[in-house]
Amino acid sequence: MGYFTEADEVEHFIGGIFTECMEDEVLGPQFQATGVILQLHFSEPDSRVVVDCTERKVYAGQAVDSAPEPIVEMFMTSDIGHEYWLGKRNVTVCLAKGDMRAKGPVPKILKLVPLTRHVFPRYVQMIDEAGRPELNPG
Repeated sequence: MGYFTEADEVEHFIGGIFTECMEDEVLGPQFQATGVILQLHFSEPDSRVVVDCTERKVYAGQAVDSAPEPIVEMFMTSDIGHEYWLGKRNVTVCLAKGDMRAKGPVPKILKLVPLTRHVFPRYVQMIDEAGRPELNPG
């Protein structure tokens, strides 16, 4: 069984960490400068999150239907996405192994990776504050 059992959980945690990035005074403008609109497609459970770095907005749940057209799309299980934010996965390795698939210009995705590394501790803190220790097996 995976870390998340419902789409709402994926959207809350993974969408939530992107929202935190977009709202950050330092990281927000750095994400914005990438010009990326990223749609994440998760399976197990199925959910989608759109991160519009250009406008510093995150769309999850039904709001995805009103999100702008993505430049890049990524496909993965929610477990892979979660483990990435825990700092346990590397995007380049995941793409090479097929654990993640990308549609669109991969160099655009790779612009985001160095920015996200600074956020791993915040993701762990978000899990801890939610009282969900089972999401961080250590």
